[in-house]
Amino acid sequence: MAILVVGGAGYIGSHAARVLRRHGYEVFIYDNLSTGYRFLADGFDLVVGDIADSDRLAPVMRRVEAVMHFAAFAYVGESVENPRKYFQNNVNAALNLLNTAQECGVRHFVFSSTCAVYGVPAKVPIDEATPREPVNPYGASKLFFEYALEAYSRAYGMNYASLRYFNAAGADESGDIGELHNPETHLIPLALAAATEGGLPLRIFGNDYPTPDGTCIRDYIHVNDLAEAHVLALKKLMADGDSFAVNLGTGTGYSVREVMMAVEQVTGNKAAYEVAPRRAGDPPALVADASRARDLLGWKATRNLQNIVATAWNWKQRQIAKQAEAAALPKN
Repeated sequence: MAILVVGGAGYIGSHAARVLRRHGYEVFIYDNLSTGYRFLADGFDLVVGDIADSDRLAPVMRRVEAVMHFAAFAYVGESVENPRKYFQNNVNAALNLLNTAQECGVRHFVFSSTCAVYGVPAKVPIDEATPREPVNPYGASKLFFEYALEAYSRAYGMNYASLRYFNAAGADESGDIGELHNPETHLIPLALAAATEGGLPLRIFGNDYPTPDGTCIRDYIHVNDLAEAHVLALKKLMADGDSFAVNLGTGTGYSVREVMMAVEQVTGNKAAYEVAPRRAGDPPALVADASRARDLLGWKATRNLQNIVATAWNWKQRQIAKQAEAAALPKN
């Protein structure tokens, strides 16, 4: 069975592609490489193209039975500063992807959604009955696409899974792939950099939130736990055809300061930091109630914060070693 992983040369998509292959699926990757990396798609059939390009999409879409869609911009702060970019890609171009899938007869669609669709929830942990009221353009763009999937399911019989992630983090245990963004804005890679010789201090955005230590609380989920959930969601769709939305998280929240402590324990180094003003659109706490994913998919996160930081640190060390090797090569 063939699956198209759109955005499969990016962070989460590359991990999902490998887990799909381990489960016996044939995997095609489609990515424009604007934020992805060709080497993260090594060993897979890669088509380089944009999701807005129907002519490029259609030939590979006709070869698959399901789509996993990861090709979205995903920085909350940037979405506030440049909403046009987010609605253009995450809504307009994504609708072209959905239309192409529908026209090519694809019946199963797994969507990389986000807890940002909930906005600032009235209670935590957050379950799927929480009203979807995003407070930033990123969350709004993801919610729009959830609405589109719901409409296409009713009108055209395309079944879907909207997987609302909390904070993806960590790296594959092999150390071969991991988180690689430019610029990097995610907490754990930045905290690891701050704990590395010559690294810049970590900027903590706000220390006056209504949380125990004043810093934001988030639910961090290992990227391979997340990837496993995608495979289980796909199997569920194919088995009974019923569409659904579920939260994917651990059910445990950690503050920024607690993440820093975990980084210092794993690396054995102090992480320098400085406090900066709050970022627009950042809720104080986002923690999942993932019981529906457990009941519906038989899924539960198996890796804790220590595992997440340890695998991310292994990945970072390997990247540092590769850079050192490249620098040592003779220059022509």
